[in-house]
Amino acid sequence: MPIHEKSLIRPENLHVQEEKEVDGVDVSGHWSTFIETRVVNDYNEALEDEIGALPGGDYIHRCWQCGSCTNACTVHALNPDFNPRYWIYLIRMGMESELLRDKDIIWQCVSCHKCTHVCPRDVVPEGVMKATAHWLELKGHTPKSPSTVFDDIFSEQVIKTGKIEDGRVIMQFFKRTGQKFPPPWMVDMVKSLLRNLPIGLLTKMGMATLVAPKTSGWSKSRDAIEEYVAELEGRNREALGLDELVKAAENEIGPGSGPQEART
Repeated sequence: MPIHEKSLIRPENLHVQEEKEVDGVDVSGHWSTFIETRVVNDYNEALEDEIGALPGGDYIHRCWQCGSCTNACTVHALNPDFNPRYWIYLIRMGMESELLRDKDIIWQCVSCHKCTHVCPRDVVPEGVMKATAHWLELKGHTPKSPSTVFDDIFSEQVIKTGKIEDGRVIMQFFKRTGQKFPPPWMVDMVKSLLRNLPIGLLTKMGMATLVAPKTSGWSKSRDAIEEYVAELEGRNREALGLDELVKAAENEIGPGSGPQEART
């Protein structure tokens, strides 16, 4: 399934001869644009299976490259380099190195679901984008995106207490992302709340932020959720072969080095 659009050819692979004449005909500039010949020898044949095994990537194999997802994409309208159709193509072709060249923008999906609604094959492109971003993080190609950091904090609080306290979520988010807290807009918002909300409600919100109350009888639910999350993360690591990579690295180190050597 070849991709022919010039916009999808890397600029460094396009060569233009500014002055060229062939049989007396001037073909300089646009008429002598050539695509650099290259051989792709770094296929990852398991790439589609790896991303397809992550939540959201289940139906990537259905894609037939119609382009509806990219055409409807909110982010693509602002940044033409954000191209879900092209990335799905690279994944299915196993072209991992090409995919990694866009690793800094893949996570920018805003989950508007326009692509999912227009997809004629029910690929769920929004889910594929999330799975791809997750794959990049698990493989160590990118740090966690701000949206993933927020998801982690939100989930941790729900699992721990069975409740969501917005103030604690926001405080933790700013702390983990290295942002100054509180930002000016938050100060203005708090001032507005102090002027308009009842004192009793403000006191309750403040206490909840400081004390972090828990849902009554939450411990059993918490244990069950933690067990499920650990199982899911284990499946994800297995799908990407991460545990095998760790074992291989340990075998390369050998029994006579590191901590083991110190114990002898």
